[in-house]
Amino acid sequence: MLYSSKLSSMSIDERRKKLAGALSSSLAAGKPTAIRVSRATQGRGGKGVTVISGLPLPMSQLEHLAKELKQRCGSGGRVVDGHIEIQGEHRDTLVAELAKRGFTAKRAGG
Repeated sequence: MLYSSKLSSMSIDERRKKLAGALSSSLAAGKPTAIRVSRATQGRGGKGVTVISGLPLPMSQLEHLAKELKQRCGSGGRVVDGHIEIQGEHRDTLVAELAKRGFTAKRAGG
């Protein structure tokens, strides 16, 4: 992952404001997107992952957000096709963390 030196020199509060600004600009451009936090096991040999979908962010910001969320949960994960996958069951933690960052996320699935 390549990050600009400007992004890495920003404080965490500045990064959160930048992500929230990207969200508000994308919401103003169209209808609000539904951010869903769900659990999936298909194609993973029975191992569960938490999937975050519907984030209206460019890929670079999505990768940066994924890194911070993985650190918050203390587990691995990846960004695939505009979705963030975090290993393990972390739906409640991720919904709370996304709300703290200014996103409106809903828990999806059972």
